[in-house]
Amino acid sequence: MAAVQVSEAEKVYIMHGVRDDLRLDGRGCEDYRHMEIETDVVSNTDGSAKISLGHTDVLVGVKAEIGKPRAMVPDEGYLEFFVDCSANATPEFEGRGGEELGVELSNTLYKVFNNRHSVDLRSLCICPGENCWVLYVDVLLLQCDGNLFDAISIAIKAALFNTRIPKVHISEDEEGVKEIELSDDPYDCMRLNVENVPCIVTLCKVGHRHVVDATLQEKACSVASLLISVTHRGTVTCVRKMGGGSLDPESIFEMTEAGKRVGKALHAPLMELLQKEESLGKKRQKVGFLG
Repeated sequence: MAAVQVSEAEKVYIMHGVRDDLRLDGRGCEDYRHMEIETDVVSNTDGSAKISLGHTDVLVGVKAEIGKPRAMVPDEGYLEFFVDCSANATPEFEGRGGEELGVELSNTLYKVFNNRHSVDLRSLCICPGENCWVLYVDVLLLQCDGNLFDAISIAIKAALFNTRIPKVHISEDEEGVKEIELSDDPYDCMRLNVENVPCIVTLCKVGHRHVVDATLQEKACSVASLLISVTHRGTVTCVRKMGGGSLDPESIFEMTEAGKRVGKALHAPLMELLQKEESLGKKRQKVGFLG
């Protein structure tokens, strides 16, 4: 993951600020940076979203294709994730530098999102045991300034909200062979219920306290991080410890409670923003670089 070098004096300055609940950019320990979200930014996808979190930029596209359900769950569809770390995001991603991070991000996203508690996978089933919808979620990291997991999870939720899956009509011929027909009407589509889709909150331990939405400088002062995915009800669906340092049980408990509190508060304004943007329809002004 992208990193910056900070001197010992800078580390002391940052840690003292965090101790007093005053970070370098004026935020408190549980505050996010300025966030901008825009949906429906890529025309050749079934759903897309772009998020800017500070100077971290992420673009997500969702493509729905008909596939074969998995043998263990014949009545469910599924999601596939691919993360591409653009070499323009940071020099560390040049060549094959971003591949390892891309695989790590993809595996984590799979654990967080690809389950029946996050997305209604049964609604993606067309014919049990025969056909289902497969949602290919492609994530492109355009610029990296820390807190990738949070930015990606919010962008994925926004892209899934924006996703429109064509309605399917199944017919049988005289021999009993099933034929699948997709509706050509762009308004005759199925929408996903993203209410239970979690958002990831990453908390970094800096000194004796923890911070939300850490910048690269704060990340360099952190010994370990705790990644927590939280639903709109405050339910924790996944926890993962990252970094080479250790966390004592008391710190883990405090960080988990903070993650639940911050994650729960994040969902309501996010959904309100997405619904407001969609209500504007064609009157919405596209402001991103793809506008």
